Amino acid sequence: MLRPKSVTEWMNQSADVPAIWYLKRLSANDTLATGAHQAGPYIPKEVIFRAFPGLNDPSKENPRCQFRLLIDSHGQERQATAIWYNNWLRGGTRDEARITNLGGRQSVLLDPESTGSLVVFVFPTPEHGSSTAVHVWVARSPEEEAEIESRFGPVDPGQTVIWPVPTTVEGKPHGCFLREDEIPPEWRSHFPAPEEMLQKALELRPACDAPVDIRLLERRECEYRIFRSLEEILVLPRIRKEFLSIEDFLEQAQTVLQRRKSRSGRSLELHVKQILQEEGFREGKDFVHGEESDPGTGKRPDFLFPSVEAYHNRSFPEDLLRMLAVKTTCRDRWRQVLNEADRIRVKHLLTLQEGVSETQFREMKDAGVRLVVPAPLKPKFPKAIQPELLSLGDFIKQLRVLQQSWARVL
Repeated sequence: MLRPKSVTEWMNQSADVPAIWYLKRLSANDTLATGAHQAGPYIPKEVIFRAFPGLNDPSKENPRCQFRLLIDSHGQERQATAIWYNNWLRGGTRDEARITNLGGRQSVLLDPESTGSLVVFVFPTPEHGSSTAVHVWVARSPEEEAEIESRFGPVDPGQTVIWPVPTTVEGKPHGCFLREDEIPPEWRSHFPAPEEMLQKALELRPACDAPVDIRLLERRECEYRIFRSLEEILVLPRIRKEFLSIEDFLEQAQTVLQRRKSRSGRSLELHVKQILQEEGFREGKDFVHGEESDPGTGKRPDFLFPSVEAYHNRSFPEDLLRMLAVKTTCRDRWRQVLNEADRIRVKHLLTLQEGVSETQFREMKDAGVRLVVPAPLKPKFPKAIQPELLSLGDFIKQLRVLQQSWARVL
């Protein structure tokens, strides 16, 4: 393959080769951001075994094989190693596959600054020839990420995309993965809106007594499983039917991609709003969602506390105002928060990204951005910055203290 000039050209060239595509966002445990010994991208076993059948050998301890890895986005080449860590078969705890021997921080895949980046692996299938290299593209800009996701749909932190879809997916069995007889009848005539899927997730994962951070992650995972089960049951049969034209196929594909983007963009906001209400915060009194903060500017912070009226009231103390931006990823998007709610100097940003580099965290902090991270995700961040992270529970505790002052001032 000639080195492509753009991610679009690269994807077009790669599509000509029979292969398995694997997309994910690099976590801090994938890179060297946390200093973890297992540094190297995690690869699901169904992908690694399909690409390298020789690794699926339980008789060997931690079987491995070498292959040529080309990171076309950055012009890097390496003789890398694919390993199945399988000591669980011998009384240990590890059962996972990773790519290692990448060359340390000089590799863009291990560079802490790559944490949160969208990466695409193209593994040639064995029948294409065992000597064929694995090609990789690490998105270099938000524009490249948008181009990749325009073809494959959104790739959220902790989630992956595999194409072609394997017949068996790790972790698919889940209480929220609906059976056909569990789908509400009205959903068969129209695909449910994000708000409707949230309500279904609340039925299956009420857990109102659970800590808010656990509540948020479990419900969002549940809602994602509901969405994917609906795709399989309601959409997949249509896709399997013969299309009358290429245009018919493209129209269906675009519908699926747009639906995925819509759901991903709204999901986290809706879950946070639900939790705020469960914790006793009244919409319109203690918070507003998606309202314009500064008239005529189009600036709409996801959540503003306590109200737009308080924000516009110049006699209302600025130190009692808060805003919370909600973004599944923050690597390239955190700067957007700086332009929201001009009166509020410290901008709180809730993210599900699995780690940031220490350099980027300091840059955020110096710019006045305070990261809010669900408690179970905190260990995925470098230890040096974990004490400075707020959990959602911590943020809500701060709001409760402010709530008393709001009542007095208003």
